[in-house]
Amino acid sequence: MVAVAAKVKEVLLEVLDINEDDIIPSAKLSDDLQAASIDIVDIVAALENAFDVDVDEAQVMKLQTVQDAIDIFTAAIAARDKAS
Repeated sequence: MVAVAAKVKEVLLEVLDINEDDIIPSAKLSDDLQAASIDIVDIVAALENAFDVDVDEAQVMKLQTVQDAIDIFTAAIAARDKAS
């Protein structure tokens, strides 16, 4: 999970114009980090590519906080690894 959290942080810093200190688990992507809808699409796409996973749209719709991103991608990686 540490690797997932680090990659989420890295992608957020690349996509959004924010400070590293702003990225805390409870930070809301749209409210606290000022992520627009297109930013969230870019974040999800970058993380899907980084981890070689696909996240279904229902999961993406639940994505509100930094911790949500960590949890969703941790679960997607576990499901991918279990399937292979």
